[in-house]
Amino acid sequence: MQETVKENPSKNNLIEILKTPFTILYNILVYAGIGIKATFFDLWVNLYNSASYQVDKTYRYTKQQFMEEEDKIYEMTKKKPKKEKIYKYSAKTLAKLEEEKKELLIDLQTSGATRSKTPHTYYYKVKDASGKIITGTMNGLSKLDINSYLLNEGYEIYMIKTSPFIDFIYKETSFGGKKMSTKDLIFWLTQLSTYIKAGLTLNEAIKILNTQMKGSKARSTAFKAISYELTLGESFSSALEKQGDMFPALLINMIKAAEASGTLIETLDDMANYYTEINETHKQMISAMTYPTIITIFSIGVIVFILIYVVPKFTEIYEANDAKITGITKIVLDVSNFITEQYMAIIAVIFVIVFIIIILYKSVKAFKTSMQIILMHIPIVKNVIIYNELTIFSKTFASLLRNNVFITESMDILSKITNNEVYKAILYKTINNIVKGEKISEAFKDHWAIPDVAYYMIVTGESTGDLANMMQKVSEYYQLLHKNIINNLKAFIEPIMISCLSILVGLIIIAVIVPLFGMYDQIS
Repeated sequence: MQETVKENPSKNNLIEILKTPFTILYNILVYAGIGIKATFFDLWVNLYNSASYQVDKTYRYTKQQFMEEEDKIYEMTKKKPKKEKIYKYSAKTLAKLEEEKKELLIDLQTSGATRSKTPHTYYYKVKDASGKIITGTMNGLSKLDINSYLLNEGYEIYMIKTSPFIDFIYKETSFGGKKMSTKDLIFWLTQLSTYIKAGLTLNEAIKILNTQMKGSKARSTAFKAISYELTLGESFSSALEKQGDMFPALLINMIKAAEASGTLIETLDDMANYYTEINETHKQMISAMTYPTIITIFSIGVIVFILIYVVPKFTEIYEANDAKITGITKIVLDVSNFITEQYMAIIAVIFVIVFIIIILYKSVKAFKTSMQIILMHIPIVKNVIIYNELTIFSKTFASLLRNNVFITESMDILSKITNNEVYKAILYKTINNIVKGEKISEAFKDHWAIPDVAYYMIVTGESTGDLANMMQKVSEYYQLLHKNIINNLKAFIEPIMISCLSILVGLIIIAVIVPLFGMYDQIS
């Protein structure tokens, strides 16, 4: 028989009663927390999200509007593309071109493929991608070579011909023409080095530079000729050498040495730095000569103006009052009368004298040498010339030695770089000494145009076997001296010239005013 266990109802009610306050407290705390969260967190999150949405919407709108305005400005200021010109030719012209093209094809299969031993100038007629007919000249060894080059450039070729007359007329421009300026040469070397470092071939770099350096037909022709020579497999130095006087002999020899040693990029950078420094030295020299020249011309102009326009006014006063003129006043008045009456003859004589001096200086070596020796013995001026020549000589010699150019070739190049006959004689003497087996420094010993400092530095470079670095130090030393003397020259010239001008003008004024005091005494 199972016993039935009965629960005590009073006990259960007691438990429920005890549980109720805890439940209420728990619920109060829970809902209070929810309220606090809603008040201090959810509400602000919702407000932040709403504000962020509005800000983002405004930002997107204003940014889009801003970019649209910028696009309008860009399109407005953008360079308008040129309208492509359509080249149209008559049926007669087209037929003639086709006939020339057929003749050229036949010629290329026969005599046109034969190479000559010496280059000739070829006149060509081609059509570019836009349909424009272009004519020009190129130097080459055969019509076939010229045809291959032009085809590679993307032209449609109609005519290539040469003759003794074409050689005579176009030879100078086809082989480079005038020498490239130092400024253009620096740009050319710098850009060429940059393009090769970037991975372009030498030929590609030359073509890009031909496009960049527009403005000179002779230069453009030379660049095309270099590209042509490179296409035929010629060395870079050989291609440059065939352009006549376009490129300096120093650069050509440096590149020739670089090709043998495989240091073309380094040599291009070195040459760019070299010509930059030479250009700076040249500018300093011009600056040193320009200021005194301007001051001198201005001073002469002021004095001539006084003699022509001011002094004659006093002459009229003297003549009207029968004043007695003597001494320096008479000299000034006579000079004024002579200039006023014979100014055309004076201008003609000055022009002839200057013309004769220029011709003699350029054509007669003895006259040029004498003039240079006289200038190199004038105080201050002699140092400007000597320091300039030593800077260029030592800097060039250092570059030649660093690039392993033979000593005899170096001296020959140096003699062509300088226009000073005194230094040319020293360099030729050096070449003769080298041939005889003597030292380089022997030609520089006890010579008035070579300072002792330069001589002993050359001797030290020879004895230590480090002549290249020693010559570089010589160039830096004399470049600094050259710069300092030019700065000092500028500082001293102005007060000296102003003082001279003041003295001359003062003497003229005193000379014409003194008789007025005599006239005043007579009147009183």
